[in-house]
This record gives sequence, structure tokens and C-alpha cells, in this order.
Amino acid sequence: MINRFDPGAAHTLSEADRTLLARRRATLGDIYPLFYDRPVHVVRGSGARLVDADGVEYLDAYNNVPAVGHANPRVADAVHAQLMRMNTHTRYLQDGVVEFAERFLATYPAHLDHVIFTNSGSEANDLALTVAKWRTGNDGVIVTRMAYHGTTSLLSGVSPENGPGMPLAPFARVVDPPDTFRHGDAAGAAFAAAVREAIDDLTASGLGVAALLIDTIMSTDGIFPGPRGMLTEAFRTVRAAGGLVIADEVQPGMARIGEAMWGFQRHTDHVDMVTSGKPLAGGLPIGSLVLPAELSDGYAAGHRYFNTFGGNPASIAAAGAVLDEVQERGLLRAALDVGAALRRSIAEASAASPYVADVRGVGLFIGVEMVDREGEPSREVARRVVNGLRDRHVLISAVGRWGQVLKVRPPLVFTHEDAAAFATAYRAVLDTLAQEG
Repeated sequence: MINRFDPGAAHTLSEADRTLLARRRATLGDIYPLFYDRPVHVVRGSGARLVDADGVEYLDAYNNVPAVGHANPRVADAVHAQLMRMNTHTRYLQDGVVEFAERFLATYPAHLDHVIFTNSGSEANDLALTVAKWRTGNDGVIVTRMAYHGTTSLLSGVSPENGPGMPLAPFARVVDPPDTFRHGDAAGAAFAAAVREAIDDLTASGLGVAALLIDTIMSTDGIFPGPRGMLTEAFRTVRAAGGLVIADEVQPGMARIGEAMWGFQRHTDHVDMVTSGKPLAGGLPIGSLVLPAELSDGYAAGHRYFNTFGGNPASIAAAGAVLDEVQERGLLRAALDVGAALRRSIAEASAASPYVADVRGVGLFIGVEMVDREGEPSREVARRVVNGLRDRHVLISAVGRWGQVLKVRPPLVFTHEDAAAFATAYRAVLDTLAQEG
């Protein structure tokens, strides 16, 4: 992980945080990484703010899990009310899960008319690939160079972002993302050609193509939203070869991009399945697989699928409250407007910096390409900016093939005032970077 705390630096922390870190490592081990050179010890949050154990307030420009803000009262009240009634599985008739499913499906194109609820995006992606392999009779899966799609054994094999310790599955083929920074207007065509080559290789290997599994904003590849329609040719290529297109909307979905409710809609409505997860329920575990009835019913005819907590009443109540917030507070339009202002202010602050090569994004999802003095992608410069912002009480992270892209992805309740505060801190960090060299 690019922005990972080094436990060897524990001596730099306060005594209280060193003690908590030691207890954490004694019980959770090192499999749970922490962010930043100096981890933030959070104790509460509200809206786009987190507060640490010393009462210091941080501007959260990273977390998409609390999509409608930390400690959102509407979400909390909905969950509390539901838990005071009951919380059980979906093998009983219940109003809540049906009512939310109807509202949720109304945000998708008409052909995507069934939903299966899970506990996470990982579970949703795992099920989507299983359905794709069943439907096509093929095994091959195409993903992008630094894709992350989940942690199950199936998904670890198609998530190269996990690193060399998690080898790719033999049925996986990796293609470079449509890098609009390096390839400009040719990025979409180059991506479609790479997908075509992967299909040919899978076919020659006897695997065939089951699916292109794609995060439509390339969140972990370096954030490449590109122009509208950029992915359409690649999607057509996959479907013409008999494969399915699965849009992983865990990160770009749920109003984040501002231009549409779901990221794939910037390119086409014609995808075969859509998955989502963490932003749907404001912090409670949930995932979803949205697909045509023909796929859902066909798979159900020959396969048993049950998920004890998938679609449980408490998570569904939270998801309903999140959707209420998005729709009633106009957060789709706000993501577009505030995101444009934020992106513009970042670009203005970056204009004179030799360390910033590109500012790109759509809605409240922005990537900033960091380079060294020679213009090469720089993980170290990105790390210094991320930690410089943390020291100025602003939280972001970094992604990309070389760990060089700042990832700015705040809650949907981020305001114009928040964007201005971010820009002030960001400008100060770049000034410090210029002075230190």
C-alpha cells in the first residue's frame, strides 16, 4: 500500500498512540495497515470532518464509505429505528428490502431490473464473475493493470493491485488502462485494441472470454475518467466476442461523478451487470449486484444462492436513508458543481509547481499526477504531499501504477467552503515542497 504507516516509526507517536498501536498489533497483527507517516487516531466525525483524540479536526477528502457524511443523523436514526424493530435475514416477507430494491433499481437503465444484495463489493463482484462464467461457459476475465476488485480467492486472482504476493489467476488477462494523460484522445481506441488482444489470447488458450470486469473511473490505476464514451468501443468488443461487461461501481458509483448516478452511464447504458458496495449504506456493510432478470432467474434455476446478512433490514434501512439524502439534498448535482470548483482550484494551485503534471477527474473524484524534477512519475513526491496535507489536517491518499497519483475522493456532502479549505492547504504543501526541493 502506497501510503502505509511503518510500525518502525512508532517512536514518533505520542505515548497514548504508541500504547494503542502496540495493543492493536498484539490483537490484529500487521494485516490491518494504517495510513500516513503518523496515523490519525480518530474518535468521531460529522459531515466531511473527522476529529482525533486530541480534539483536532480534519477535513476528510478521501472517504467514500460515509458517502453522505460521517455520523449522518438520518442514516443513524433509520438504523436505530430498524434495530429496535428487528434485524433478520431475507427468507421472510419484508417490506423494507422490496421497497428499497424498487427505488434502487429505478436509478439504473431499464434492462437492469433485478438486484441481489450482499455484504460487500467483494461478494458482489465474486457473484458477478460466477454468473458470467455460468452464462458464457467461458473462464477468461479481463481487468486493468492496477485493478482492485476484492479479497475473495476468486477476486484476488483478478486484482493485480494486491501486489506480487497475490499472483494473477491463470484465467485473468491484464490490459493497460485508458491513460488519457499519456495518450490523450487515442486512449479509448488503444484500450479497445488492448481488450481485443486479450480476447484473442484467451480464445487461443481455450479459456474464452467470460467478462471484462472494470472500474469505470480506473480508481486504483490512477483515476482516468476520460471523455464521455471513451469505454464504449471496448465494451462493444467484449460483447461481440460473447463476453459480459461488468461495471464495478464501488468507487465511481452512487452520484460521485456528478454527471450520472453510475460511472458506466458516462459511456453507455449497455452493460450486463453492475456491482456496488461500501458507499450505499453510509458505513454499514452492504453490496449489490444489479443484472437483467434473464440472468438472475436463469442462474437461480440451477444454482442455490443465499446470503444470511445480504439485504438485512438494518443495512437496507441505512441504504434507504442514503438514497433519500442523495435525492432530496441534490447531491448528484452538488458533486458536479463542487467537484468542478475543487478541480479548478487544485489546477490553479498546481500551475506553477514542477511537481504536478496533470489534474484530472469528474465530479468528486479527482486525480493529481505527481512527478519529480525530471518529470518522471514519483511515488515519493506523492507520499510527501499526502503526509504534508495530513499534517495540515486534510486527509487524502495516493494510487496508480507508480504510486504517483493523489486520490481526492471526499464525501458527497463536501461543500464549496470545504473545497476552498482544501485548496489553501494544498497550496501550502506545494509551497513547502518547492522550498525543500
